[in-house]
Amino acid sequence: MKAGEIRTKTADELVTELEALKKEQFNLRFQRATGQIENTARMRQVRRDIARIHTIAAEKQRNEAKA
Repeated sequence: MKAGEIRTKTADELVTELEALKKEQFNLRFQRATGQIENTARMRQVRRDIARIHTIAAEKQRNEAKA
């Protein structure tokens, strides 16, 4: 997911997306522990997407506080 896509979403959509990514991250960790994971790069993508969402959500909160 690109930062531009995330910026267009509302705060509620960001929360929903964040919950979905955290669930996926949890499932990927279990797959890795049991040796069932096929795409190990997906773990890195999910982790970075979570960080992007946190960063952009914080930016939006700062901008709202200024206004």
